[in-house]
Amino acid sequence: MMNAITKTQDRLLQVILAPQITEKATYIADKHQQIAFKVRTDATKSEIKAAIELVFKVEVQKVAVINVAGKVKRAGKRVGQRNDWKKAYVSLKPGQEINFAAGE
Repeated sequence: MMNAITKTQDRLLQVILAPQITEKATYIADKHQQIAFKVRTDATKSEIKAAIELVFKVEVQKVAVINVAGKVKRAGKRVGQRNDWKKAYVSLKPGQEINFAAGE
């Protein structure tokens, strides 16, 4: 039983890849109190919610997920494509916040 719990916890720690800190993400954070994260492509909404609550010790109200298609890029004659990825917009319960500036 304990082994299953540690496996799920390890999985949750791998779900969140990075916070998205862009102009759009900052605008959405100010206007809608949502935080954008880059997450694994196979992550589910419930996994993302559990991972955010575990890592940042906050209460999550809602998770919205977007699959982002990788851009087609060229280098001379060669055409390649960046990997597809997944973005999650996380709404926190009122009074909760994640501060990336503080800490380390």
